[in-house]
Amino acid sequence: MGCLGNVLWFVFGGVFSGLSWCLAGLLWCITIVGIPVGMQCFKFASLSFFPFGKEVRYGGGAGSLLLNIIWLIVSGVPLALEHAAFGVLLCITVIGIPFGMQHFKLAQLALMPFGAEVS
Repeated sequence: MGCLGNVLWFVFGGVFSGLSWCLAGLLWCITIVGIPVGMQCFKFASLSFFPFGKEVRYGGGAGSLLLNIIWLIVSGVPLALEHAAFGVLLCITVIGIPFGMQHFKLAQLALMPFGAEVS
């Protein structure tokens, strides 16, 4: 079921979601200091392309908190708003609820990506 969900997700909008993470990663990689942040964006782009069957666990310490605060100010809010808006739109119909829930998972990840682990 996860494979079918991932295929439907990718075809009906997941590609745009993943491309927005890739764009954020490219913008971060412009500077040498931002390359680690950009690489994290590329990791989460793969999750955004195919989110079904994957779980996000949160953890981390003071370093993750500092990076999350910088991330939230620079890139986190636009990505989170994008995912939240798509999630609300998809949850209007019964068929779209599983896809909307994946967008809400990605919106939470967009707010606090550092210290998160995808499994």
